[in-house]
Amino acid sequence: MDKIGIDAGGTLIKIACMGPEGGLELRKAPVRELSAISAWLGGRRDARVCVTGGKSAQLKAMTDEAVADIPEFAATMAGAEYLLGKDSPAYVLTNVGTGTSIHRVQPGGHARIGGTGVGGGTLMGLSRLLTGLTDFEEIVKLAQSGTRGGVDLKVSDIYAGAEPPIPGDLTASNFAKLFLRDDMDDIPKADLVASVIGLVGETVATTSVLAAGQSGLSSIVYIGSSFFRNEPLKDVVRAYTVLRGGTPIFPDNGEFFGAIGAALSAK
Repeated sequence: MDKIGIDAGGTLIKIACMGPEGGLELRKAPVRELSAISAWLGGRRDARVCVTGGKSAQLKAMTDEAVADIPEFAATMAGAEYLLGKDSPAYVLTNVGTGTSIHRVQPGGHARIGGTGVGGGTLMGLSRLLTGLTDFEEIVKLAQSGTRGGVDLKVSDIYAGAEPPIPGDLTASNFAKLFLRDDMDDIPKADLVASVIGLVGETVATTSVLAAGQSGLSSIVYIGSSFFRNEPLKDVVRAYTVLRGGTPIFPDNGEFFGAIGAALSAK
């Protein structure tokens, strides 16, 4: 390998290795393996390395060799340009990692235009609080068999017997039905995690579409580790984005944009 880019985030470490002829190898590890990644870098002294992300300073402090760094947003934009093409029409880029950051990207530049603290960290934290589950893949798999009707209050629930002013299948209030229940003992874990994903997906999509509208755009590119093998989240985000007039795009390897951008910046 010729270049190594590492995006050390709050939950996952994403690694992009580039060969001298442009070959690309991608991998990831939980952030608790930061010291192991540092040791791995120690055995690759011939490679040029650049790091980014919230844990990049901690990783650099654990590494004997001089390691370059790049701001997270700049790395993400470099990765976007590499994977989507620098001549792509203007779009909004929503990066759903531990939290969510939203950017306007257009030929010649980019700018952060907003974000929300609701993201993958919310998904994991609330799922653990409500069900005790801590494994991402287990949560996503369980959510696929869950339904939200016994947890979330829909518009049609409020307007029972009457014609609602907006589509009845929209969420009126996430988790509101739990307040109306006499007991909490018989709620399936699958329904709870499905509703957590619904809360995260609806918040991310709504915030992104509003940000896109303020920029006069409709195309929204969704990236970040939260979408990795997470069809339930993609389904919610896709449906709400389309409902609110946006065009959702989920590029391959979207969770590696920052790591790829860091690798491209390695000198």
